Formats: sequence, structure tokens, C-alpha cells
Amino acid sequence: MPKAFVEVAGRPMLEWSLDALRAAGVTEIVIALPAGAAAPAGCVGVRGGQTRSASVRAALDAAGPGDVVVHDAARPLVEPSLFTRVVAALEHADCAIAAARVVDTIKEADEAGVVVATHDRSRLWAVQTPQAFRREALEAALAVDEAILARATDDAWLVERAGGTVRIVESSPENFKVTTPHDLRVAQRILAERR
Repeated sequence: MPKAFVEVAGRPMLEWSLDALRAAGVTEIVIALPAGAAAPAGCVGVRGGQTRSASVRAALDAAGPGDVVVHDAARPLVEPSLFTRVVAALEHADCAIAAARVVDTIKEADEAGVVVATHDRSRLWAVQTPQAFRREALEAALAVDEAILARATDDAWLVERAGGTVRIVESSPENFKVTTPHDLRVAQRILAERR
């Protein structure tokens, strides 16, 4: 089952994100879905692509004019205020991304597992969604070869690659992506407390 439809605290993850989007005043929501899945009421559904960025491109094509916000449904703990803050940060950038400060020491290793560098964590951020984009910047960033799209783990990297300005909007580590069974258990507890 796609992660967006996995139940957490009694509801599919997707519904928690939709509630936050609507509470932030977002009225047009386009969702990239797997084949055969239906969009929730009040949303437009498009078929997702083979890569994350291909799904974003499909959703962008179905969206109306204006700036856009991209969010992973697998981040059900997002607060509505984070959507408004990333959109506000577009005033001085082509893209604004939610991110949490890195608190662990980060080491880089070679293929053999030998440490080759320790990075200055004061300058490192763990990137999240939502990510807000000036529409023209995102369209230009997505107009690249499929091989480049396949390398993108977030669409902000594509904007960076195209020479655009990307601004950080500080977020909480609580806005984590549910990826593992452990993440699901933590999200379950936090969302159950919010009810």
C-alpha cells in the first residue's frame, strides 16, 4: 500500500496533511496518486510518475496559475503555520524549503566505510516539506532530462541546479517523514495526542 494511505492515529496519513493544508488556507490541492487510486473530495488527482519530480511535474501541469507548494503526504505531522511561512519566504527567493537544524555529528565515508570528512553541523539542515516555489522557477527546473529528474531527492535541488535562490525556513524535527515502522509508531503517538 502506498505510504500516503497507511493509517496513523485512525486516519490515512494523507488526510492529516490535507487538514493542515486547508487550515493554512490552501484551496487548490492536486495530489499525485498511484494508478487506480482516487483523489479525496475537493482535490484533483493526477497519476504519479516514475520519480518524485515526474509526479510533481504531473501535478504542476494540472494546477492553476500562481506559486505552488509541494508536500509529502508521508509527513502527517506538519503544522498549518509551516505552509504559510514557506509561502511568505518566497518574497525573497525562487524557492523556500522547510528544514530542521542537524543536531548529530555528520561524517562522510568512502565506499569502504572509511571516514573522509566530518562536516560542520552548524551549517547543515535536514530538508523537509513543504517546499514553496515560484511557478516559473519550478517549471524551468523540471524541464530537464529524465535522468536528472531521477537523481533529485527534492525539487529544491533542481531549482538550485538551475541557478535559482533557495531559502531555508526553520522547522521542527517533529515534521519528520514516516519511513520506517519506528517512525509510524512515533507519529501515531504524537497525532493521538493532538486529537
